[in-house]
Amino acid sequence: MSGFGIDLGTANTVVCHRRRGVVLDEPSVMVVPTGPTRSRHVRPLLVGREAREMMGRLPADLTTVRPLHDGVIVDLEAARGFVIGIIGKLATPAWQRVRPRAVIGVPAGATALERRALLEVADEAGIRRADLIPEPIAGAVGCGIDPMEPRAHMVVDIGGGTSEITAFCYGGVLSHRTSRIAGDEMTLALYRYLRSEHQLAVGELTAEALKCRVGEDDGLSTVAQGMDLASGRPRLLTLEAGEVMDALRPTADTIVAALAGAVDDLPPQSADDVLSDGLTVFGGSSLLSGFDKLLEAGLGFPVRMAERPLTCVAEGAALCLDDPAVVEAYEGTFVGAF
Repeated sequence: MSGFGIDLGTANTVVCHRRRGVVLDEPSVMVVPTGPTRSRHVRPLLVGREAREMMGRLPADLTTVRPLHDGVIVDLEAARGFVIGIIGKLATPAWQRVRPRAVIGVPAGATALERRALLEVADEAGIRRADLIPEPIAGAVGCGIDPMEPRAHMVVDIGGGTSEITAFCYGGVLSHRTSRIAGDEMTLALYRYLRSEHQLAVGELTAEALKCRVGEDDGLSTVAQGMDLASGRPRLLTLEAGEVMDALRPTADTIVAALAGAVDDLPPQSADDVLSDGLTVFGGSSLLSGFDKLLEAGLGFPVRMAERPLTCVAEGAALCLDDPAVVEAYEGTFVGAF
């Protein structure tokens, strides 16, 4: 049966078709009108990549909106408009004739109210039937791990809004921790560092780009462009990659410390399985240079990076369309079950 796996993330939204693979990978941002002209039903003017490129460049009567925070919906109307806009990017005659099915990844730490809000948005956006699956489980499936086998596995998902560590075995969760400190806080830490240490004010997109550049290569210097806080004039600043890493490391250490408690909950035999197979890491913020070493030092397990850390959650969700037993087994393992 045709359908889509959706990773509706704080930073990016990825949609994967079961047979055609990833069909959409866009920032979770939209441009909407501001002020009294804005109606109750949010109708985005731009969605995704086009909207992100407009951040910091919009006139007063328009604004950019991120409909998800910490990986969950906080504004139903904004999220509804965003999902409709995303579906519009995928629109084909088949979409218009038949409401599609979808399996949607959601943080394992999402509350019942947050999950219900997502289901309401999916229904209003035209999805015929939406099932929810914890993002760590969907990501594991996308990495080729069978969450139904009688062997323990552990995964870490470091996204833009949430960081999660989950150990699971045979359709059940053995241990879990969620932290709402993740990639967005790393970007904010770098933004504040540039202001306090170099008196340079940069935009959100610039800080994000600097962070991502260090993730690609930690052996090079990089140039930051911004406004000098003393003179009010544009200035270029050359930063060594090591200095950027030093600015980000306290936040990264906080994430690792928040997740470490899940290791204490592991049964000894399960710990043996994880030691043998390694801990699998995915999510965009896991690409930060040296983050895998921080996890190894903080958790005590060998770490292996997913082959497709940015898209494996959506890919795993799409695979679950043909394996509903996985969705059924893990639908009761969200935060309300702990």
